[in-house]
Amino acid sequence: MANNNSFKNGGVKTKSISSSSSSYSSGYKSKPSVTSGGRRSSTGSSGNSAGALHKDTPGVSGRVRVAVRLRPRNTEEQSTDADFADCVEVQPELKRLKLRRNNWDSDTFEFDEVLTEFASQKRVYEVVAKPVVESVLDGYNGTVMAYGQTGTGKTYTLGRLGDEDTSARGIMVRAMEDIFAEISPETDSISVSYLQLYMETIQDLLDPTNDNLSIMEDPKSGDISLPGATLIEIRDQPSFVELLRLGEAHRFAANTKLNTESSRSHAILMVHVKKCVKERDGENGGKVHMSRTMKPPVVRKGKLIVVDLAGSERIDKSGSEGHTLEEAKSINLSLSALGKCINALAENSSHVPVRDSKLTRLLRDSFGGTARTSLVITIGPSPRHRGETSSTIMFGQRAMKVENMLKIKEEFDYKSLARKLDVQLESLIAEHEREQKAYQDQVQKIRLDAKKQMSDAEKSYKDAFEKEQLKYQRECMESIKKLEVQLAANQEKQGDKRVKVGFKDEGVRSSAEELIEAKKLLQNEILLRKAAEEEISNLRNQVVQWKRSEATGNAEISKLRKMLEDEVHHREKLEEEISMLQNQLLQLSFDADETRKQLEIGHGVDMSGEMGSLVSPVRQQQMEYSGEQKGSVAKLFEQVGLQKILSLLEAEDPDVRIHAVKVIANLAAEATNQEKIVEAGGLTSLLSLLTTSEDENIHRVAAGAIANLAMNETNQELIMSQGGISLLAMTAENADDPQTLRMVAGAIANLCGNDKLQLMLRAEGGIKALLGMVRCRHPDVLAQVARGIANFAKCESRASTQGIKTGKSLLIEDGALPWIVKNANNEASPIRRHVELALCHMAQHEVNAKDMISGGALWELVKISRDCSREDIRILARRTLSSSPTFQLELKRLRLNTG
Repeated sequence: MANNNSFKNGGVKTKSISSSSSSYSSGYKSKPSVTSGGRRSSTGSSGNSAGALHKDTPGVSGRVRVAVRLRPRNTEEQSTDADFADCVEVQPELKRLKLRRNNWDSDTFEFDEVLTEFASQKRVYEVVAKPVVESVLDGYNGTVMAYGQTGTGKTYTLGRLGDEDTSARGIMVRAMEDIFAEISPETDSISVSYLQLYMETIQDLLDPTNDNLSIMEDPKSGDISLPGATLIEIRDQPSFVELLRLGEAHRFAANTKLNTESSRSHAILMVHVKKCVKERDGENGGKVHMSRTMKPPVVRKGKLIVVDLAGSERIDKSGSEGHTLEEAKSINLSLSALGKCINALAENSSHVPVRDSKLTRLLRDSFGGTARTSLVITIGPSPRHRGETSSTIMFGQRAMKVENMLKIKEEFDYKSLARKLDVQLESLIAEHEREQKAYQDQVQKIRLDAKKQMSDAEKSYKDAFEKEQLKYQRECMESIKKLEVQLAANQEKQGDKRVKVGFKDEGVRSSAEELIEAKKLLQNEILLRKAAEEEISNLRNQVVQWKRSEATGNAEISKLRKMLEDEVHHREKLEEEISMLQNQLLQLSFDADETRKQLEIGHGVDMSGEMGSLVSPVRQQQMEYSGEQKGSVAKLFEQVGLQKILSLLEAEDPDVRIHAVKVIANLAAEATNQEKIVEAGGLTSLLSLLTTSEDENIHRVAAGAIANLAMNETNQELIMSQGGISLLAMTAENADDPQTLRMVAGAIANLCGNDKLQLMLRAEGGIKALLGMVRCRHPDVLAQVARGIANFAKCESRASTQGIKTGKSLLIEDGALPWIVKNANNEASPIRRHVELALCHMAQHEVNAKDMISGGALWELVKISRDCSREDIRILARRTLSSSPTFQLELKRLRLNTG
């Protein structure tokens, strides 16, 4: 199931993971066998009291359930065993299986489930794993394990992804589908670890740099933990499937006589489910809401372990030899240790030898512990393997006698309660601010209304005063007119007496003139008073407006001062956080380097030597940092900014510079960051480090970052335009470290896959640089060299087919053919596969045929067409040989047949 697709995920990485265990120790005494209970038990249900959660509640008895699955005959068995009957007869309706001794005698065995060769993957999941998954969602630990001879379908049953056929999905994928369907993303969480036990060393399939994990045991609780293992939190099913692809790409496999892709390690998938139990309204439902709010939520923590055991095999049948033989011995020893533990538990022995193997230590909670365990044993029908089939059946029979004590795991989530109370507090503060603002607005509105009413009253009083004044003026004028009329009447009556009253008449005229003058003065006074009152009113309005403007200006100035103080405080706080994050990053990187050096000194293990050579530099660069470093880098990138990180590449302190390079390399592993890095000048800075720095560690990390960026076609052209090939070739020539050479070779190999850059890449020494790195002889370096040559040959073949290129292959002109022919039979499958592809692509162009014949490549093409394990390459080689007239003539001369 190896798959080379890259993995992208925004997951986090923690320092350690825990494999919980109960009181099952090396001296554990097994319980009497009883029938397993139902899915949901009353013990530890959601209705438990608060105090019960802090006590060790008694467990629920549950026997290990065992199902047997029969594999159909494969193509080889159909031909070789055509005249023989199957050694196994299944009776699924009776849950019974018969193993034939001979034509007239057989042994009968009963299991919890018997699955025929026609059983679907869905049926297998429902009877084997679904009850365990439901228990995990209820807060129990659960284990699903596959055991059987190599080639009987264990990995198919558990780990099939179902990309081409959804009905072929295995237990791992279907279990996660059910778990995601039952949890709430807002309150629940799922974390995944993927490990393998290879040659008695525990390795992290999600981070192959962690290739020798240790097992730690809590002396009080007996829990098992694996410090340093990757624990990634996932949010959806596609992310989980990508994790499985990533892990399977790092798992060890080999081609044996019994299985073309035989697993050489035990794979262990750990799924940690944290589920919040919803509150139910009981008898106290009418109490105050605050009392319910203050009660912390109950969290159930379940763990699902899916174990794909490597198949047991007999050396004389599998044909294992060399390193494959050592792997087979290690597999058989660990399975033997597991069988001894099962025997001891089944026989109620006083001593269970769990410490004989790391496999039994990891599975101590699954057999005789607190987990609900379901075992599926896989067998084949061939009578040639009756001995192995019988051994597998007896293993399942003994496992059915093992009794586990299931315990639910619940606890109060005080952190969730604190977060909930914080949200409520912030909500109350916001509500208080809104109410205070509304109150202030209301007060301001009342104040404005009062001012308006006062202004209206003043205006009304002023109008009334003016009316009264005009009234009195009219009355005065009317009185004067009456007096004038009366005076005229008196003058007419006393016309004869004018002489007598002459003096009186003059007096009256004088009085009238004085009255007119008084009237004019009165009108003038009235006009002046009106003008003065209007001026006073205008001045009052201006004063009121000035006061309002002054108050508004003072409030705005106060607000601006406060905002300025907040900005200054916030800036100081950000500067302190940036300084603290930089120190933290330097410290984390320093601790990681020290830990790696101590592991290398203490164990003598190359931390990256076991990684498959098919892993691209992108994925390798992602493995350079631990989970805590990734969290720090993401936080640093978000708060500090890319420009400041790039500026650290020119720091005088070498430690600061190398850590900054690691941060850029880690960011470049994500496709979303690559465009930002290139736009900010990160590519130019990385290329300049290859010339300005003499530190090989910086060269290694910078080359890895360039390899990550070189996976994008636009970035490839930028690298070539800035002389990247020449710089990479110079770095390869001066480097001795295999990891540095691997990174450089990976970068050049990515560039070799661009059709537009073929001539420029060759002109600047890219092909010669690749061939020069074979001096290292490290398999990972050779794999990248072979990948680059295969990419270059494929582009040349495509150009020749399109008529763009004529003439001999540039690989042949640069002398690559002897190395290609020499490594066509390399033991490392990644190297061999790329070399085979390169030969097929070069042979498709007729002009290369004579050189390939003289160089010995024809015979290698013939062997590829006959013996290659991959059918597509085999077909390509045959088609190439049959379509070339030059090759056909040579084959006829040598009397060779490619059919």
